[in-house]
Amino acid sequence: MSSNFRAPKGVSEYVPPRADLFYAIREAFAEQARLAGYGYLELAVFEDTNLFRRGVGESTDVVSKEMYTFEDRGGRSLTLRPEFTASVLRSVLENNLHKGALPVKVWTTGAAFRAERPQQGRYRQFYQLDLEAIGSEDPQVDAETIAIAWNWYRSLGLTRVRLLLNSLGCKECRPAYRALLQEFLRGLDLDDDTRARVEINPLRVLDDKRPKVREQLVGAPLMADHLCPACKAHHDRVRELLADLGIAWEDTPTLVRGLDYYTRTTYEFDHPLLGAQSGIGGGGRYDGLSEDIGGPPLPGIGFGLGLDRTILALDAESQENGGVAFAAKPRCEAFGVALGDAAERRMFGLVAGLRRAGIAADMAFGGKRLKGAMKDADRSGARYAVILGERDIADGVAQVKDLAEGEQTAVPLTDLITTLKERLSK
Repeated sequence: MSSNFRAPKGVSEYVPPRADLFYAIREAFAEQARLAGYGYLELAVFEDTNLFRRGVGESTDVVSKEMYTFEDRGGRSLTLRPEFTASVLRSVLENNLHKGALPVKVWTTGAAFRAERPQQGRYRQFYQLDLEAIGSEDPQVDAETIAIAWNWYRSLGLTRVRLLLNSLGCKECRPAYRALLQEFLRGLDLDDDTRARVEINPLRVLDDKRPKVREQLVGAPLMADHLCPACKAHHDRVRELLADLGIAWEDTPTLVRGLDYYTRTTYEFDHPLLGAQSGIGGGGRYDGLSEDIGGPPLPGIGFGLGLDRTILALDAESQENGGVAFAAKPRCEAFGVALGDAAERRMFGLVAGLRRAGIAADMAFGGKRLKGAMKDADRSGARYAVILGERDIADGVAQVKDLAEGEQTAVPLTDLITTLKERLSK
């Protein structure tokens, strides 16, 4: 009989074996971040609501429609994080990390929350990988962050990921472009909500996905054509560096992303096999965000990559190619099957020894007979079963069975670890 309780609507959960893949791709990212010198942060899940209002932007859909906000017993307004960048920057400033060597290079991961209409690839609780480099305007840092994400996707076996690239300018060149864009947008047939957005943040209209709006945006002025010399030089340098690294990109002058803090370099990773929800990650530069939340002038760049959508992309490529794009390490490589009380006690110690030697090992519990224990061995996903009976103990051996091929050989207990390591390495 199952419980009457269910996970709330729109929450993504992972259980074995799916969770093994979730954990493995997160660990693969941790290795990419470590290789590039990024330290790990563990952050609060909820923040002062004003952090997101000031950092993400009052006019964004995230702040105006999608945040989970509540009042605590002290009357303080708190919000479950809808994204990571504002929280990371708050933590860097609060802990004075910016007073050391710059840039501050950090990464984090966990759940984020948005009150959206649940659909495939879009959840109310979703999981992200976030990486930030704070304190440098150097375009090499922009290229480095992009390369870390790109290398991670490639390490997972994803070959269809596309990099979309744009520049959103700076406080010097954006005001004139903003006025030009507003003039264009005011002449369109837009609904009242979109007209209001034209006055508050016209760049966000360029991100409108509705066909009726997109048709009218043909011929709209583009930021790429109105960059100041400094922003153009910065953007050109980023593109040169990506070319040097062998990373392909698509210039996408309408790309603006959904958050207000982006400046200069802005990018998105998408996957063409995912349809309407093709974006699997993205980021950009946010050189004014520190001042927006009350900190000192401090440039920064970073990204958020969706774990849920990355897994969907892996599924899509696996289905297209007829094979697995990325496989998690097995939770069990050797499974112990003990026949009798004395063998069970000895097996418990053998399994502990295998684990100490770095071999993932499990065993049948509850005094199961051979048939039931071997069924558990098959279900575990192990490559080998290690079978031990009283006669085997007397002979100083264990029976090692290849669960795929069915071959079984007697192996001296003193050689068990060495033998399994040799066979598992093939």
